[in-house]
Amino acid sequence: MIETGSTRAQVILVNCELKRPFKKTMSNETLLSPEESLDELASLTTAAHARVVGRLIQQRSHYDPAFLIGKGKVNLLKGFLEKYHADTVIFDGTLSPAQQRNIELAVDCKVLDRTQLILDIFAQRARTREGKLQVELAQLNYLLPRLAGRGVYLSRLGGGIGTRGPGETKLETDQRKIHHRIHKIKQALQRVRAHRHLHRSSRKSVPIPIVSLVGYTNAGKSTLFNALTRATTLSSQQLFATLDPLLRRVRLPSKREILLSDTVGFVSKLPATLISAFRATLEEIGEAQLLLHVIDSLSFQVEQQKASVLKVLEELDATTKPLLEVYNKSDLLHQSLHPSPGTNAVVVSALKNKGIPTLLEKIDEAITNDPLVQARFLLESHRGDLLSQLYSKGKLIHQEYRNSQVLVEVEAPYSLVEKLKDFRI
Repeated sequence: MIETGSTRAQVILVNCELKRPFKKTMSNETLLSPEESLDELASLTTAAHARVVGRLIQQRSHYDPAFLIGKGKVNLLKGFLEKYHADTVIFDGTLSPAQQRNIELAVDCKVLDRTQLILDIFAQRARTREGKLQVELAQLNYLLPRLAGRGVYLSRLGGGIGTRGPGETKLETDQRKIHHRIHKIKQALQRVRAHRHLHRSSRKSVPIPIVSLVGYTNAGKSTLFNALTRATTLSSQQLFATLDPLLRRVRLPSKREILLSDTVGFVSKLPATLISAFRATLEEIGEAQLLLHVIDSLSFQVEQQKASVLKVLEELDATTKPLLEVYNKSDLLHQSLHPSPGTNAVVVSALKNKGIPTLLEKIDEAITNDPLVQARFLLESHRGDLLSQLYSKGKLIHQEYRNSQVLVEVEAPYSLVEKLKDFRI
């Protein structure tokens, strides 16, 4: 990873919203107010190690095709930049290549949009080769249509926010080379998917249910993952602390095992290009038999954040999967939280390990397939591969050696018992 420059950017945030009667919304989406949306953008900006020094909000009946905001606001923005000694403008939305160029020329400073800011954070967080490849692919796909006529912008690539990550060294090369690089990255990611497919196929030979953690960024998914698996993966207050998928085994109260997966956090206005770029990371959601929707109990925008997560799940064709709501951070609430009667929800504190046994029981109830059954097997003592499966997937009840054979009585998943039915007595 390359991070150029050490100066902390001074940023003005800009939000341009259509007046509500003209704004089209998804049926399952609850809108953030312009102020709430800018609050979230400010958190993202801080996560990118930049400092917010000013904000500008405008409501319009339609977006300006040249500047997004009106020309009067462009002049006001220029005055803000001088007044607060700012050097960067970040728009709370997606700018077209033409709009970004026009605004840069008008205000004479670096101009980013929400997508580029999130990509900058991703570039800082990616640790594995797969994560870096996915970030680079998203960066190049985003920047490719913005290269034409970007001489002024390219001269500002000396450092700071918006210039981090593996894609930055490709900016000044010609489009032919960029297309070639994109093709190479897609091939590499395809190999990653093929490798995952092999692992998934081997898992399906002795099926273990997959349970995926989903939720808004910074809801505490990684902390909950650690609490359930007793792992020590990175968990912090940083947005998008987890970019790479994690899988760990968890034993349920019924002694069955599941595979728990942790995934990248979602955020409102998450561009479709980012979802497609990180589809390899999100594949485990598609394979999951149960989704744990981790919700930040402390957030003032709980309903909006829940709607944003459901919208991403809709784009991943995962809305039909069973979903259990997990209200996290209950230890920091001033009063007890009680989910609405009849809702499939549980309240926990992942940090304090409160409510974890109840959550495991809820998961156990939701995973209805592959029940445990008792069975007896007579195996040759040299068949360590079969014995290992019985010991690792089941609960040993009785074991008896008979010359060159082993009599084993276990409580094991039905699928495994069926697989070894030729050895059953």
